[in-house]
Amino acid sequence: MSSEALPGFPFPACPGARPPARYAQLVAEPGLPRVLLPSGVEALLVTRYEEVRTVLSDDRFSREAFPGRPMFARSPESISLAVSDPPVHTRRRRAVLPDFTARQARRLAPRVRELAERASDGLAALPQPADLVEGFTAPFALSVVTELLGMPAADGQRLRPLMAAMTSVGGRTPEEVAEAHRQVQEYFADLVDQHVARIAAGRPGADVLSRLLTAPQDGRLSRREVVVFGAGTLMAGFETTANQLAMTVLTVLRRPGLAGRLRSDPAALERAVEETLRWSALIGTGGAAHVALADVRVGEVLVRAGEVVVPLHDAANQDAAVFERPEVFDPGRTDNPHLAFGHGRHLCLGAPLARTELRTGLAVLLDRFPDLRPAGPEESLRWREDAFIRGPLALPVRWDAPSRPAAGGGAG
Repeated sequence: MSSEALPGFPFPACPGARPPARYAQLVAEPGLPRVLLPSGVEALLVTRYEEVRTVLSDDRFSREAFPGRPMFARSPESISLAVSDPPVHTRRRRAVLPDFTARQARRLAPRVRELAERASDGLAALPQPADLVEGFTAPFALSVVTELLGMPAADGQRLRPLMAAMTSVGGRTPEEVAEAHRQVQEYFADLVDQHVARIAAGRPGADVLSRLLTAPQDGRLSRREVVVFGAGTLMAGFETTANQLAMTVLTVLRRPGLAGRLRSDPAALERAVEETLRWSALIGTGGAAHVALADVRVGEVLVRAGEVVVPLHDAANQDAAVFERPEVFDPGRTDNPHLAFGHGRHLCLGAPLARTELRTGLAVLLDRFPDLRPAGPEESLRWREDAFIRGPLALPVRWDAPSRPAAGGGAG
């Protein structure tokens, strides 16, 4: 089949939180379908659960060797951890991992709760119907990541339009994207210089960037690497969490009685969040391209050295060989080894903190607004298009009499 006859990928997005219907069909079909990426590169799609895990964990597949640009506007340099291979990836990840462990997420949980409650105060003050995205999920997620990086909160808000340009997929001109990159990199270069000056004055901060800049010399990232990591963390920590939380709240509110059950049972809330991660589709571009460095068998297919494969996490999460009735949203699902955060060496660095934010954000909303409900039909919602991260552009909600959140309550 000629390149011109190949189906284009990514597939058109479906409205709503679900992945494209084609994903479930591909899981049930044999082989690895060949597609054409936006860069003109041919690739094989990997959709079944075990085969996706193989690509994500086998060192014979390289992200760094992909000949095209990523399937979104961020440059490879701006996501240097996500697209690098060992040993560079190993060194960088080892340097930043202490700030993103499950233990660190538990330590931060009380502060995350405070930030969620503060965001709920802002939502409660809005006229109804209020937009949950601009009134809660975006300011909450942004406050967590800016505080983590030692940024003034107002700066995060100011950088949001630039982040939108950098995570666009065909929705901005190359010049707009390049300018957004330049401004964000310039901002973080200045921010790192400010941190360095405070460290030299004996007033180091308690944020991630300060720790990286004061780490032991033998494992310390370069100044440039810290700048790039800061910019990448702001984008990843804000865009992903804000949009996934919006989809999580929408999914819960659309199921009568579910909010009440989750409000009274933190364990049930945790399971529901994990099921939303499995059931919804956050990544609008499908997945990260990998290049086979040697001949590798993936399922029944021999992938030749030099061929490009794209493992689809969202498709793997619909694999009936692993998940019973995968098309059904089951908030009580207990056996749920989903791949929403990836697998292997590129398992999402911020997964423990993201889980804390999702659980806490949902718990605070259900505590504060016992009768929170969508203000219109789901079919009327507009979704992010031409973007790396999916989610509703706005989520209008209503409530009657909000109550104060219980001190120390909720799930962290």
